[in-house]
Amino acid sequence: MSIQETKIASDIESYLKEHENKQLLRFITCGSVDDGKSTLIGRLLHDSKMIFEDQLAAIKKDSIKSGTTDGEFDLALLVDGLQSEREQGITIDVAYRYFATDKRKFIIADTPGHEQYTRNMATGASTADLAIILIDARYGVQTQTRRHSFITKLLGIKHLIIAINKMDLVDFSEDKYNEIVANYEEFADEINLSTDITFIPLSALNGDNVVNLSSKSPWYKGATLMNTLETIEIESDRDLAHFRMPVQYVNRPNLNFRAYCGTIASGIISVGDSVTVLPSGKSSTVKEIVTYDGNLPYAYAQMAISITLNDEIDISRGDIIVKSDEQADMADSLDVNIVWMDEKPLTKGTTYYIKRASTLTTGSFDSFYYKTDVNTLEQKECNTLNLNEIAHAKLELNQSIAYDAYDHIKAMGSFIVIDKITNNTVGAGMIVKKSESSVKTKINEHSEFEIELNALVRKHFPHWESKTIS
Repeated sequence: MSIQETKIASDIESYLKEHENKQLLRFITCGSVDDGKSTLIGRLLHDSKMIFEDQLAAIKKDSIKSGTTDGEFDLALLVDGLQSEREQGITIDVAYRYFATDKRKFIIADTPGHEQYTRNMATGASTADLAIILIDARYGVQTQTRRHSFITKLLGIKHLIIAINKMDLVDFSEDKYNEIVANYEEFADEINLSTDITFIPLSALNGDNVVNLSSKSPWYKGATLMNTLETIEIESDRDLAHFRMPVQYVNRPNLNFRAYCGTIASGIISVGDSVTVLPSGKSSTVKEIVTYDGNLPYAYAQMAISITLNDEIDISRGDIIVKSDEQADMADSLDVNIVWMDEKPLTKGTTYYIKRASTLTTGSFDSFYYKTDVNTLEQKECNTLNLNEIAHAKLELNQSIAYDAYDHIKAMGSFIVIDKITNNTVGAGMIVKKSESSVKTKINEHSEFEIELNALVRKHFPHWESKTIS
């Protein structure tokens, strides 16, 4: 009987309470086709005893049926659930799996490796704290490795584990491992990949260095994959300095109570703090912080709360509540990175719904600065954006929104693009900054106005001393 099973049997209530308070780590696995992503997740679940007996029996039966491992137990079938995935031996859709250890809770997204499923990979990575990028030890750093590393950088994932898999097929060669590490570090420098990177040699098929350290790699002095996942520091990744809460709902059950509900995107809020509502700019102070379990003196990022204020202010869904001394920027023209997810190409000038947190507006992509070839990382000119392509573009909105750069606060800098006719989500974007071109346009318009005004002054008041009005 495992430690968890012993706790459950002895005191289920205390176990559930302890489990509820465990920190959650979301991570993805990605890499080239057939690098062993699904097998690695299967090994993690199997060796951490997170598979039920009926699941184990079903997978053993399916392993014989699929024939991908000569009748041996195929761990990849734990996550490759689609029939087409099992037939082809590849991952097509994002598969989510949940498990927990004594130290943490985990949500895994097993993402596809093939280029044509880039949108699926980006979807899985959008909420991840960490990415495991697998590299086949026989082939080293491949095109897909570079592509997925670029996407993890684009999506702001702060922690990478480079799992050099299938080390058993190169006799756990230290020289081969060091060569791959050097090649990846060189590539990381090329794309300015300023994230926390950990390298681990392993064999997902046999379990070497996955949950238990392997005697086959005595030269490796680091931790196992499981130990790294359990101990890696993610708490500091949250921005606690800038309070942002998108309003999702206004709770008005009676004449004596009005609260503004939402999940805190970043920062900390306390009773008595001065807050400002954007885009209106109206200010007040926090009267109460209300939760299901009772009122709190303060709350912080990722908590779902309701706030009551000391003043009557017009606030509705889509507004952003911020601390008055930590305000977000406002803009209606933004430079963004966009991942296109629809068969119908993105064209300049087409109007879409733009949804950022609880804010819904309309907008169009005015111009493309360039698109990035995800295989070569080459930047190319473009006029349209096709399925799975990524571009740096200018987004023009029909109203100003409060925002933060994506690499600063994800929830305030990310958005989705929705087709106005089909209501399908067709793209996902990350705000980089306010568009400089919009500022220049306004300056130019102001300058033209000054020129015309000065011409009129000189015409009607020829003796006016000043030649310029500013």
